Amino acid sequence: MLGRERRAAEEQERRQQRRPRGDESGLQRSSGALGRLPSNRAKAGELMEPAGLSLGLVAALMVALSVLVVGGVDPRAGTAAAELPDGKHHKLEMDQAVLSVYNELSNELTVSWLSDHCYQCKFQNLGKVPSEKLGEHQQKQPGNSTFAISTKHPITIQLNMTVEVCRVHESFGELGHYSLWLTKANLSDANGSVTYKIIIDKEPINNNLPILYAFLAYLGLAIFVCLGQFLQGLSPVKNLLSRLSNQVEMERLINSELGSPIHAADSTGPSNLVPGHNAGSRRLRSLDTLRGFALVIMIFVNYGGGRYWFFKHESWNGLTIADLVFPWFVFIMGTSIALSLNSALQVHRSKWKLLVKVAWRTAALILLGIFIINPNYCKGPLSWDTLRIPGVLQRLGLTYGVVAVLEVLCGKGYPESLGLDNWWSPARDVLLYWPQWIVILLLECVWLCLTFLLPVPGCPRGYLGPGGIGDFGQFANCTGGAAGYIDRLVFGEKHIYQHPSCTILYKTTVPFDPENLLGLINSIVMAFLGLQAGKIFLIYKGQNKQIVLRFLFWSILLGVISAILTKCSKDHGFIPVNKNLWSFSYVTTLSSFAYMLLLLIYSVVDIKKYWTGTPFYYPGMNSILVYVGHEVFEHYFPFRWKMFNDRSHGEHLAQNLLATTIWVFISYVLYKKKIFWKI
Repeated sequence: MLGRERRAAEEQERRQQRRPRGDESGLQRSSGALGRLPSNRAKAGELMEPAGLSLGLVAALMVALSVLVVGGVDPRAGTAAAELPDGKHHKLEMDQAVLSVYNELSNELTVSWLSDHCYQCKFQNLGKVPSEKLGEHQQKQPGNSTFAISTKHPITIQLNMTVEVCRVHESFGELGHYSLWLTKANLSDANGSVTYKIIIDKEPINNNLPILYAFLAYLGLAIFVCLGQFLQGLSPVKNLLSRLSNQVEMERLINSELGSPIHAADSTGPSNLVPGHNAGSRRLRSLDTLRGFALVIMIFVNYGGGRYWFFKHESWNGLTIADLVFPWFVFIMGTSIALSLNSALQVHRSKWKLLVKVAWRTAALILLGIFIINPNYCKGPLSWDTLRIPGVLQRLGLTYGVVAVLEVLCGKGYPESLGLDNWWSPARDVLLYWPQWIVILLLECVWLCLTFLLPVPGCPRGYLGPGGIGDFGQFANCTGGAAGYIDRLVFGEKHIYQHPSCTILYKTTVPFDPENLLGLINSIVMAFLGLQAGKIFLIYKGQNKQIVLRFLFWSILLGVISAILTKCSKDHGFIPVNKNLWSFSYVTTLSSFAYMLLLLIYSVVDIKKYWTGTPFYYPGMNSILVYVGHEVFEHYFPFRWKMFNDRSHGEHLAQNLLATTIWVFISYVLYKKKIFWKI
């Protein structure tokens, strides 16, 4: 027995000496486009994972669920029947208030409304308000009607008789009760002017409080995790944990008859490296962090974002938080393409084999999008009659295919050593790849020509509007202009997205797909701008100052282009920022943001190492698996359940935060188990 303990101690000592030091950042990520930066030496031990992180992620699940309990829901939120001032009841949805209009005029009024967010729209009819009448004791009583009105944006209320009487511009709060009184300014003058006043009968709720509670809860969690890491770094705590770990390992070895020594891998062994690449390659953690950041927000907004309007896609022109994440994902995909293919080109891999691999990945993403991420799967295995052909994964697959082919054909194995002695060397990250730039410029010319010159039946040339009631209802069936027309021509109306984001506000009736075929061109441009970031990493490898300055330059340049195209306005520019169309200004604006965000994360994570990228790093390492999983299991517990009150922002926010946090935790477990889905 003593001999066994002695052998166990010796084996434990040998294991300690062989124990790998450093990170597992070389492991292959899910989408196959590897965010790796070749270097001659990889620093050991630079990305140690915090031991208490798993506890922190479990706590995050509890925090998300507790948002509702702590006070994320107003007691009145989502009340199914709101009592009105006239004694009636009216069901209210989220983002609605009650408006009672009291008419002290002698004529019936017609009430219409218009959202400030609806550009060049017609007023929409709300209803009629009867004129004043004689009541008991021959006293005049005002006529009144009650309406449910939107509280998402400020609105203008128009009151008409045979002519317009007045307009009222006001911002209303959710579940508030308001009274609008109209009376003559001079009662003795039959044709006198009309005055109005608004009275708040019941104060609205603050529907943003759940967001504040959630922010404070997650902030407290972050502080808790940071405090735990700080305590673990103290020498007494570190020594205690080390002794406990050694004792547990000793008992495990004794109980398992010393185990097998082949399980201890060297730090340069295959478990830490990407297959097919040299041992000196180091992964850029900032790329996985940014990819994971975009993916986490994407999951949150796809699950509903608490049903807040700013966590949903913009109705037409402009940006919300939901409109930011997909382009960033495309941008990072382009950056990863540059870094991964560079490694293959350095070892002179056959370009034909690389093209076959690119074609396989492109086809796999497209098929996943069509047959797995199918919103009509509940109607049958394939649902051919209404199967949506365009989609997110389809867009990613085609974009990846085009950009990767360009890089395989025109990429350089060692670009950092080319053009050093030429006068144009400061611009070599662009000029070395001039054939690619010519292709991209030609593609953008094609987009411009099709968008502004293609004849669309019944629509003006170059129409970029939403149709419906937009543009004062003149082009109701022209939603998306050339982009919508091409999709309906190629795919047919039944095989594109049936409920675009402009449906509610602009009352559109024509199907329109935000992943439209014409927008694919600008998606390719977005990925190519990300490819440019990857080339900066390669050419200026080890020159952090140059990398940061060039990221800053590209961010400013693209921002200036966006300012010119949009005239710094939401609706009045030459080419407005529009996610549905993937307009050129949308690409330049989001690319400007992406360069700046990558600059900041790269500085903090890879240069200064103030932050490990946790927790976004983990979903970034398994992006395709997490994305497909969150789509497939969206309607299953624990990602969704029957809520106590489905008209409450707080309950929706708690449910969506919990579901998102669960996927972050799943990605963490997969990372620790070394499970990565590669396409």
